[in-house]
This record gives sequence, C-alpha cells and structure tokens, in this order.
Amino acid sequence: MYGLLLQSAIEIIRAKYGQETWEQIKVMLHLDLNSFSAFQQYGETLFVRITKILSETKNESVGDLMNTFGLEFVSYISNYGYDRVLRILGHNMRDFLNGLDNLHEYMRYTYPRMRPPSFYVEKETAHGLTLHYRSRRRGFVHYVIGQITEVGRRFYDTDVVIEIVSEREEFDVTHVVFELKFENTAYVKQATADKDSTELDLTIDCHIFFELFPFHMVISETLEIISAGDSLTQLFPNIVGELIRDIFNLVRPIITLNWSQIVLHSNNVFEFSTIEPLRKQMNENDLQINDARQQNDSEMLLTMTAQRDVQEEYLRLRGQMLYVHEWKAIIYLATPVLENLDVMFNTGLFINDLSMHDSSRDLVLAGTQQSAELKLALDQERQKSKALEDSMKKLDAEMKKTDLLLYQMIPKKIADRLRSGEKAASLCETFESCTILFSDVVGFTSICAVLTPMEVVSILNEMYTKFDKCLETHNCYKVETIGDAYMLVSGLPERARNHAAEIIDMGLDMLDAIVTVSNPTTGEKLKIRIGCHSGPVVAGIAGIKMPRYCLFGDTVTTANKLEQHSKALHIHVTDATYKLLDRKSYEVQERAKMPINGTISITTYFILNKKDRSGKAIQRPFHAVLEAMKKQETEDAKKKQSNTLKGGISQNISIPAPGPVPVAPQENGTVQALAANPLASAPKENGINEEPTPPSNVPTIPIEISVPTKHLAEDDMTVRLMQSSLMKTSMNSEQLVKTSEVISDRQDSTKSLNRQSRSRACILL
Repeated sequence: MYGLLLQSAIEIIRAKYGQETWEQIKVMLHLDLNSFSAFQQYGETLFVRITKILSETKNESVGDLMNTFGLEFVSYISNYGYDRVLRILGHNMRDFLNGLDNLHEYMRYTYPRMRPPSFYVEKETAHGLTLHYRSRRRGFVHYVIGQITEVGRRFYDTDVVIEIVSEREEFDVTHVVFELKFENTAYVKQATADKDSTELDLTIDCHIFFELFPFHMVISETLEIISAGDSLTQLFPNIVGELIRDIFNLVRPIITLNWSQIVLHSNNVFEFSTIEPLRKQMNENDLQINDARQQNDSEMLLTMTAQRDVQEEYLRLRGQMLYVHEWKAIIYLATPVLENLDVMFNTGLFINDLSMHDSSRDLVLAGTQQSAELKLALDQERQKSKALEDSMKKLDAEMKKTDLLLYQMIPKKIADRLRSGEKAASLCETFESCTILFSDVVGFTSICAVLTPMEVVSILNEMYTKFDKCLETHNCYKVETIGDAYMLVSGLPERARNHAAEIIDMGLDMLDAIVTVSNPTTGEKLKIRIGCHSGPVVAGIAGIKMPRYCLFGDTVTTANKLEQHSKALHIHVTDATYKLLDRKSYEVQERAKMPINGTISITTYFILNKKDRSGKAIQRPFHAVLEAMKKQETEDAKKKQSNTLKGGISQNISIPAPGPVPVAPQENGTVQALAANPLASAPKENGINEEPTPPSNVPTIPIEISVPTKHLAEDDMTVRLMQSSLMKTSMNSEQLVKTSEVISDRQDSTKSLNRQSRSRACILL
C-alpha cells in the first residue's frame, strides 16, 4: 500500500481528533514515523490497524470511520491535482462508474506497484445501477462507499445512495455487490438514441481488419484462440488452436476467466501476461547457474542469489474485449505494454511489429527518451523525500524535548488547553479536596552564612534532584520552590481519592532523601521539617510572562503554618489530613492544639512512621539520624542542668538581700536561711542565729534550701565559698538596720526579691 492513503488518514485524524490521538496510535502501533511518503510502499494491513485502534479509542464503529476516511480522501487528493483525473473520467456519474475500473490504469506510471481493485457495472436503470467490487484487500468496503459518494457530490452534483447487496470471500478476493441509487439520466438518453439510430451496412474484409490490429485474438465460446494477429503469430507460431488460459495469465480484472464473465466485463480493460518468458537474456547470474548445473545441483541453489525482474521477460497485452454477434465469438483488441526499448529487446519485438494507427510506436520511443530524465527526477525526489523525513524526525525529537520541558513547568492537561487557544482566565478550576505539602531546611540561614554561593546552589540542586526523583513514584505535582522551601500538592490537576496518603508517603521519602545530603563544611546531615494540610483550593495560570500553575486559598496558608511549627525530620499534619489517612497504616503522635487564624485552634499530629501489612513499623533511613539527634539533645540537656546545679548555689546565695541571710547546716543535711527580713539581728557568739521579733510591717520569710549532706561533703570548696559570702553579708547588717526606714518604703521591691529567691531555691532543689 502506498503512503498516499496512509498520509491522508493521518491528516484526517489530526484535523478531527487532534495530534494527541495520533500520538497514542503511534505508541500502540510502535511507529517511529511522524508522516508517510506518498510514493513509498508500506504494510498492507497498517491502514486497517490504525482504523481499529482509533475505533477503540473514540468508541466509534470501524465502518463509520472508514466511510469518513473515504469521504475526506477525495478532498485530500485534490491538493495533489488528482481531482482533474477524476473529472475527466466521464461527462456524468454513469460514465464515471463505467470507467472506474480504468482509473488506476492511468496512474500506473506514478504508482507502478499498485494493486488496484476491480469494478464493473451491470443492470442499469433510470434510477441507478449495480456495481461489482473485487479486491485482494479486506476491510475497505465502507472506504469505497465514502469515496463514490463524495465524488458524485463534489464533481457531478449527484446524490448517490449506496447499499450493500452481498459480500463474500472468493479465495483471496473480496467480492461485494453494491446497489447505487441516483438519477441515471445519461442511461435514459442513450437508450432513446439507440432506438432512433439507423444502422449502416458497411462490410470489411477480415484480413484488412486483422492487419490493423497485429496483436488481436479471436476467442470462441470454449476460450479457444481461433485467430491471432501477425505479430502474435511471429512470437507464438502455434498459438491458433490453443486455449487462452494455457498461454496467458489474466492480470486484471479480478474475475474468473470464462465466457460469461468476459461478456459481462466488456467495459473493462483486460490485461494478460504470458505464462512462459519469450526470450531470456543470458547474464552473469545465468552463467553461474548453468555452470553450477554441470557441477552439482545442491551448489546451484547456493549460487542463485539474484532475482530478476520478471516483467521484462514476459509479454504483457492490454486491450478490450468485444462480442461479435455475427461471429459468435469475442475479439480481443490489444496492444503490447512496452515502457522502454529494453523491454522490447527482452521480449523480441521491434518497432515495425507495432501498429501505425495508434501511438504505440511514439510511446515507446518517447518513453525511452524521457526515462532517463524521469529516473533522475525520481531519484532527486526520493533524496528530497529522504531529507524531509530526516528533518521531520529531528523536528519531532525537538518537539518532544520542548513538550517535556513545558510539561515540567505546567501540567500536561493545562498546557494542551493553552495550546488549543484557551485563555488563562478560563483555566481556573476549583478543587474540593487536595493535600498540600510544605518543607524547608532547618537552620538554612546559618548554613548559608558559612558557605559560598556556588556551594549553596550545589546543595539545593542535590536536594531538589533527589526530591524530584521521589516524585516519579508518587501521584504528586510539584508546584514551586522558593529558596529552600519545597511545595507539593496531590489531588490536582488530576483528581485523586488517596491524595493525603500520596503526600504522606512522598514526605517520608523526602525525609529519607534529605539525610543523604550533607553540609560540605561540617559534614553534618541536613534536616527538613514538613507541614501538610488538606482542603479546597483554586488552581490556575497567573500572568502571561513566565506562566506558572498556582494555588490559592486558606489551605495553602494553613499548610505553610504547619510547616513553620513542625520539628526537624517530622511530618506535621492537621486533623483534616489525619482523617483522610488509614490510621492502621501509620504511626501517629498527637500534639497540643495549635491556634490558626488567630482565634481558631486545631488538633495537629506528627506522622512518625508507616506500617507494613502485618502492622509493624517500617524502619527507614532517616530514623537512625532522628534517634542520634534525640540522643544528642538529651546529652546537651543533662550537661546544661549539671552546670546550672554547680553554679546556681553560690549565685543565688550571694545576691544582695535587704537583711542578713544566715545559713547553717542542720542535722538532717539541710541548710536553713532567713531571707527578706531587713531587721534580722547579727549572728551571736554561739554561731546560732536567733530570729528577733520583727516589726509588724516587715514580714519574716523563712526559706529552707535542701542540699544533700553527701553533696556538701563531696564539694567542701563550694560550701566554704558559700560561708565566706554569708559572713560578708552579716558584717553589713548594722548598716542595713540604719536604713530600715528606707527599706520599709521599698516593701514592693522586697517582695520581688523574695520571688526571685524562691525561683532560685527551686532550681537548687
């Protein structure tokens, strides 16, 4: 099958169903070609396979699609100038149908290997006719119906209604009988003219008639050749008396070679080819074969590598069959098919063997002169076609790269709608439920402070590349990245029911990926925090320059706040997202309520891990980093607490107080201190503090600070420093008594100091 038919089908599919449909068909058929060359041959079944796949994709019947292809094919070939060939076939629709079988004969030079179907007309009436269609291809019945219908409408202004009367398979040939209904006015005019015509009695001698047609044959009812032309007799001396089927093969029309079929197809061109070659040229291959025959028959099979073109060795006749009533026989008026002089030499014919009254001699000589030019033009056309195909392949590859880049920036569904001409405002769409994820790197500002710009870009590129690879296994869409922030969404632009689970699984993979990225300066693993929220959003294209697919709504703001309140290597989700998850599949930790939008508080959760089918937690790579981080935090807290305990006693006791604060160890291992009493007396000689009766306006606050005796024994130096500080405080007690009036005025300040003493005492405890 020539590429002209296939290319017309492709153009129709692109125009009616879009380029995307053709791309799907190419993928299903494993085709690499983006177009077909009109003069190149392809698989016989490819056209039908394309139609069947299109039928399954668009849920349309194969017959309707074939009919559409046939209708549009007539319009398509008009662009190549073939409409003029269709117009000259006849004055009206009747003439076109009677000459339809010869249509492909006029195009044999352009398409020499064409396998044309066969048509013939019978049972003509004033309201239509019966058309027989035979073809070695299957599945093109409705294609032919569409073509004939469109030709009648476009070229002859005739509405043709076609019905299938019968359809059957004869060996490898499909035979279909059509009933065509139209206004057959030409038939009525011819029938009237035949009645009014007068016959002329003009007799002619048969020998004169036979000289005019040197390649004729007179065939009897038994298909015996009872007479032949002089040129045929020279080629086949014993041709008279032989059956026509014993010497010739019928090439076309596709019928059974018998008397009745020949009479029915008298309007068709008959083409015969000899069964045996007329003259075989001896070439190198033939010499090798003859030598091999003398040596060994098995070796001969190995040397027969070249295959000759059999059309140049066999005589082909093309002509018309006419029934002669007076002879009770059929006369076949034929001429040999000779494309050039080489064919004539190979068949043993000469110029004087051809008739003078037709153009046979001129065609052979002109064909020889033009064959070189035509061959050169054909070679140039093939080279141009090959270069065009290569350019189309490169263009197709570049278009795929462009599409891939575009689809990485904008969802494919939205990009295709923009290509079709839709405005950006019409692409806005509301999604009732989706899940949004935000993430950022913990301490990224401090990390960047010690890195060069190239190192920062390198870290971000490595991190985002790993995240993007995780996207390939999840139904999520990457919205944008700003600095170290990474934004994802699931549930749009393609809606999904499990969008929350997709986002959580993606978040866990992101945590696994981030622990493989290290700070180039310190070698410390990077850590991210993640926040997720589910709810409605509005999505669309904003702007003209550098268009981006953006999301709008409170859901975006809430997800961002969840990320800000998350912890390192944790996934922080709201109650809305938590309710959409399968709780048996995830390990969850509930957190305290968090205020959202000022007054509204919601319950939030940490997604700690995912469980397998048996309910066991899956150990992931980031868990080891998380455990090490928690262990380090615990050790740092212990060191800080120990440092506070060691330095907190002296610091608390040595704070200047408005009165003496005597401290002495007791029997139970505790130390008693009297604080916040500005009128406390100085220590007595026995070293035991006695508490005087304070004035009514100055309260006395006893504070017991429990310090284990064991610690006092182990840290004598600390106790000595404490006692020295207390002694210095007692020496200043007299000066404090003198200023008691001033201190009483500062009662509020004394209460504040008392509170500080309590808090520090609590720290010591």
